[in-house]
Amino acid sequence: MNFWRKTVSPVVPPAPPTPTALPVQHANSSRLWVHLLLFFCTIASTATAGAMQQGVDPLTSLAALVHLVEGLPFAATLLFILTVHEFGHYFAARRWGVRASLPYFLPLPYVSFLGTLGAVIKIRSPIPNKRALLDIGAAGPLAGFVVALAACFAGLSRSTVVSVDYFHAAPIELGAPLLFSGIAALVLPAIGPNQMVLLDPVAFAGWVGLFITAFNLFPIGQLDGGHIAYALFGPRHRQIARTAYVALLALGLYGVLALVWEWPQGWPGWLALAFFLALFGKDHPAPYDPFIALDRGRYFVGYLCLLVFVVCFAPVPFVTY
Repeated sequence: MNFWRKTVSPVVPPAPPTPTALPVQHANSSRLWVHLLLFFCTIASTATAGAMQQGVDPLTSLAALVHLVEGLPFAATLLFILTVHEFGHYFAARRWGVRASLPYFLPLPYVSFLGTLGAVIKIRSPIPNKRALLDIGAAGPLAGFVVALAACFAGLSRSTVVSVDYFHAAPIELGAPLLFSGIAALVLPAIGPNQMVLLDPVAFAGWVGLFITAFNLFPIGQLDGGHIAYALFGPRHRQIARTAYVALLALGLYGVLALVWEWPQGWPGWLALAFFLALFGKDHPAPYDPFIALDRGRYFVGYLCLLVFVVCFAPVPFVTY
């Protein structure tokens, strides 16, 4: 189905394994302006990207800035997904007494049709044990996934099926994760051999939300999936992380070769993401107390995250012709 959009040994601590919520604290005013500035810059960059997806460039003149309005459905949906994801981490961390920053949004103006590199938070104190590690690691992607899922349903119900002759330029074709394809089959009419789905901006933002969720659930290093893998498997996570990293490299290398030698579809962007992950390390440090075992509920949540990864992952997320 085709979808497109225009254009060291740990010391056992005395701390108990139960959550200890921190009192509500206000962000340091010297840093709050940084969070706000980055947030508003990301609104602008994603709205610009959303407008350009509709075929208009709001940066050509002052008068053209009015076209930013056309990018707001994409921008608002994507930023809501990112915000819910990061605050899932934030509130889970606070519940366990772990100090965390507010989200830092990362704008990427004009050079990307997404307009953002996502968002991050900083953990400012040690994570006490594996239960806390799993709670903090899983809260973000699961929260963001729920919002992205809703966006996919809402957006696909507003999308249209068009003939391939509709396109006057080479489109950006999107690889469809299992979940996205399933939703499309439920809400869209039958798609013929010479037809494609023209995605509504909200549907595209939902698709991006699934992509972000899947990437964050890779069981590598400081990604959310790295936290979850250590919580589930302890030191054995190293083998899992290395295997996942090799798979990511293989996908990226295949994408490069596919681009050069015109092989079947591939995406070289995985190679750039693998390089990015290498900068921060593929292994995960132990929590303060690595000996407290997970309970059944947390094992369930951990394996639920694995299922979410499977249904959100697309080996070739972006295809250009």
